[in-house]
This record gives sequence, structure tokens and C-alpha cells, in this order.
Amino acid sequence: MQQPPHQSLQAAAVQCVPSIPNPRLPLREDDGPWHADAVCRRDEAALFFAPSKEPTAARLSREEAAKRVCARCPVMVACREHALLQPEPYGVWGGLTAAERRVVLARRRRRAAELRQAPGAGTIAAAG
Repeated sequence: MQQPPHQSLQAAAVQCVPSIPNPRLPLREDDGPWHADAVCRRDEAALFFAPSKEPTAARLSREEAAKRVCARCPVMVACREHALLQPEPYGVWGGLTAAERRVVLARRRRRAAELRQAPGAGTIAAAG
């Protein structure tokens, strides 16, 4: 029996990148409490993770659709922080694509380096 197209797309997306968690799988012990409330747990994984050789226009459209899901998610900030701390190399997490997360991480590293180099800056940042 052949799988419905949406299920085969989800399976293909998960198989393309082995580190991608399937949002429909049950929670693991090491998952944070925010996972249970994530809106994306009810959506297809293929929306958040690119199939191989996806055309640019299709990728941009898919990413925008995923970001719309993230925008209405009550745990978007926790999800984003998870993806930045891991760091998650693929997919849309917390409303950010992998490329956008790399930019955020680079800015955070640059800011941390600036704070380390500026004498006394750490005490001001810690107080504020």
C-alpha cells in the first residue's frame, strides 16, 4: 500500500537529515517542557525542513509558511533559544532559518568579544 504524499514527504525530509527530530514523535526525557506546547508538533516536518535540491523559490515559500506557523506559537522564543544553543544546523526553528540563526550567533559572538575587550563593560552589562 502506498503512503499518502504528505507522509512520504515527511519521511523523505526526516531521512535527508538524520539529526532532524520528527515533531510527531513522543517527547524524550531530555526535551524541554516547551516541546509539548510547540505548534509545529501538529504540522508536517517537511514544512520546517528542506528536501534535497529544493528550488530557491520553493524554499523561500516553504520557509515563509513555516515562519507563519512559528509566529503563532506560544513557545517560539524557547524554541529559538534551543536552536541557537544546540546549534541546530537545519530547518526553521523559532521563526529563524538556519542562515538567520548563523547571523544571530555571529552577532552574539561578536558582542561577547566586544564585552570581554572593553574594560569595565562587563560590570555595566551585568547590572543592566
